[in-house]
Amino acid sequence: MSENPHDLVNVRYLVDDVEEAVAFYTRHLGFTVRSTFPPAFADVTLGGLRLLLSGPTSSAGRAMPDGAVPGPGGWNRIHLVVDDIAAEVDRLRGAGLGFRNDIVTGPGGQQILLEDPSGNLVELFQPADRPDEIP
Repeated sequence: MSENPHDLVNVRYLVDDVEEAVAFYTRHLGFTVRSTFPPAFADVTLGGLRLLLSGPTSSAGRAMPDGAVPGPGGWNRIHLVVDDIAAEVDRLRGAGLGFRNDIVTGPGGQQILLEDPSGNLVELFQPADRPDEIP
């Protein structure tokens, strides 16, 4: 992984518990800890993705001028490509993790939505075999 911050794609997730989020992403999805400052903030990386995990005491969790308070969850998500979605789902369910849906199949492949401990989504995606495409 490059140490140049311009070589990374940065995504911020608001989380309820920074340490719990770090454990989830490193233990179950293979991320590496870059820095950690609980309870406010940590960042983890996977390839060129830097995931910023911001707790309620972080600057990202401060109330907006209208009083709205940022929080975790929603439908935006990171998208991780896997080789065998069924095996990944079995492994993660075996670890007691929760999903928002079951595996769905479309023209591009199969996907499922894994929930992190704060309700943020991670889409696991297995591309369809496309024998008609030239590699």
